[in-house]
Amino acid sequence: MQSQNRFFDDMARVAAGAVGALAGVRGEIEARLRDQLERALAGMDLVSREEFEAVKAMAAKAREEQEVLLQRIEALEARLAQPGGGSQNRAGTGRTSTS
Repeated sequence: MQSQNRFFDDMARVAAGAVGALAGVRGEIEARLRDQLERALAGMDLVSREEFEAVKAMAAKAREEQEVLLQRIEALEARLAQPGGGSQNRAGTGRTSTS
């Protein structure tokens, strides 16, 4: 009976050692994969979150300005479309728009 207990104790120690070794291998694999991923990302031309947010804000502002300009154009076109709207002087030249 004691030889069976000793056998199981030895097997438990071997299994515990194998689990420990596997944990070490897992950590090594994760570290190597992380290093390779970092190298691959460093080689790409990626922007930081701050740069992305700055450009996003610039694009939003440009879009708002575009909307304002479109409204101004529509208002000017509406004024030109009114009867007598085209006979006003152009930008202080003293000429009418029909000349």
